[in-house]
Amino acid sequence: MKPKKILHSAWEGLMLNKIRSVLTTLGVIIGVASVIIMLAVSAGTEAAIAEQINALGANLIIVSPARGVPGAAKTMLIDDFYAITDQVVGITGVTAEQAPPALTVKAEDITLESIAVIGTTADFPNVRDYAVSSGRYFDMSEDDRKAKVAVLGSGIANDLFGETDPLGQTITVGSTKLTVIGIMESKGMVADIDYDGRIYLPINLVFQKYMPAMTIGGDRVKTIYVKAESQENIPSVITQITSVLAERHDVDASKPDFSVQTQQDIIATQEATTSAFRDLLAWVAGISLVVGGIGIMNIMLVSVTERTREIGLRQALGAQPSDVLLQFLLEAVILSLAGGFIGVIIGVGGSYLFGALGTMETAIVPVSIPIAFGAAAIVGIFFGYYPATQAAKLDPIVALRHE
Repeated sequence: MKPKKILHSAWEGLMLNKIRSVLTTLGVIIGVASVIIMLAVSAGTEAAIAEQINALGANLIIVSPARGVPGAAKTMLIDDFYAITDQVVGITGVTAEQAPPALTVKAEDITLESIAVIGTTADFPNVRDYAVSSGRYFDMSEDDRKAKVAVLGSGIANDLFGETDPLGQTITVGSTKLTVIGIMESKGMVADIDYDGRIYLPINLVFQKYMPAMTIGGDRVKTIYVKAESQENIPSVITQITSVLAERHDVDASKPDFSVQTQQDIIATQEATTSAFRDLLAWVAGISLVVGGIGIMNIMLVSVTERTREIGLRQALGAQPSDVLLQFLLEAVILSLAGGFIGVIIGVGGSYLFGALGTMETAIVPVSIPIAFGAAAIVGIFFGYYPATQAAKLDPIVALRHE
């Protein structure tokens, strides 16, 4: 038989029971759609994480106490910030941060509870790529003399003053009165931190007024951020920082009590986590495809039984066993490819829908479409081969006698 006629016969065989054919493809549809949607969710999550981390600032190096090292949190001091500033070359800025427990903030008759207060140094806006929208940030001299000034996140400014200009106004943070000198630009949520809901103070003022108990042995800082001149300078800057702090902390540079990370290090760590999650999702989607394939094989075996006399008649009229095999194999492949095509449409549409309507960011992975479609074809061939061989092996005389 000619290939075109075999294909026509296969199509007619499927159309004999349209509803059953459609239901048979459901497993493949779900499997293919699952592959595309799950990979889109995983890729969107990775992209969102990378975007949030990069939003911390460009060419950023993050220095913090090492985890799992006893007493490490007590060794990172403001003097380390000054040492890095003075001794490390190839950088455009350094800033240190420390945060006391959340405080109550008042402005006239408005009171806000549990507000995040961040002590920083003067170069914070430059290092963190976080501009002041109105007014100004405090300078080094104000930080050194513990000036009672504050810079508000845009959200806090709006909550406290509404339409009134906050600049020059007095607020009470804890029990200390401060003068508002600047408002930061709106930045929103970055890595689960609401930058617009924070108040920024000179770090030395924070040490004096809000964390006096931690000054024994030196003023501790939570994190030091260093901005390299370029991506190419980052390895050299990391080496210098490690050398400076290892000497200051009197530790072996190979076993420091501090960690030095770049944004790419953090992204790589996060990607390793999401990669394991993605692999798990891929296995789940793969199982869906296998289940769909088993459904195709089951229905094709039923079809062979139902059409035994038809098979015998075709063979009696001259059809070869290879023609019968090819016809039933084509039926299985057509079912799986139809399911794959519909699954691709649902998967792509579902990915966009998840991204548009849900809180989860999605990003279509182009390679997932041919992979999912190809997997559907393989499922059709693999699970359709056994029923097709069973049909091809039928004895024409026995088949014609079948009731």
